[in-house]
Amino acid sequence: MPDNILFFGKVLRPHGLEGLLRVQSFSQSAASLLNAGKVFFKLATGENRHLSVISARPHKNVFLVELTGLTDKTRAESFRGAEIYISKDALVREEGEYFWFELLGLDVFANDDVFLGVVSEIIPAGNNEIYVVKNGDREIFLPAAQEVVNHIDLENGKMIVSVLEGLLDLNEV
Repeated sequence: MPDNILFFGKVLRPHGLEGLLRVQSFSQSAASLLNAGKVFFKLATGENRHLSVISARPHKNVFLVELTGLTDKTRAESFRGAEIYISKDALVREEGEYFWFELLGLDVFANDDVFLGVVSEIIPAGNNEIYVVKNGDREIFLPAAQEVVNHIDLENGKMIVSVLEGLLDLNEV
């Protein structure tokens, strides 16, 4: 996969009879899909497809996406489980939003400048992701919540967090 292509989300299933797709996205906004124009799909069968986005709108906790050429439920069904990739250039950032590729590898420091480790993984967990911060053999699981994450400095490659009482103790096995 080229460096400028990012994993954006996944097709959950068709929606309705007219070929709409229910898409789970790692973005808070449908703007990136609309801005992308053409979207790359890796189907569950292993086949790859490029289709143009006609519309994308929020619906409950997913997006409903209309694509060229998908005009009925039967055609849309072949996209069930497909991974969606878009160009980095198409990303539209909401205020306070960061993309996973930007966060992975950040150095994480507590408010008192103590180095906690490096963001090695991000686990989707409902409303807030969990940042896995690794330092040697030790892993810390930090919720991506405003109460914990104070500042993200992409330019300098670091994240500053508040270590709430007992948070690091919870991570001890």
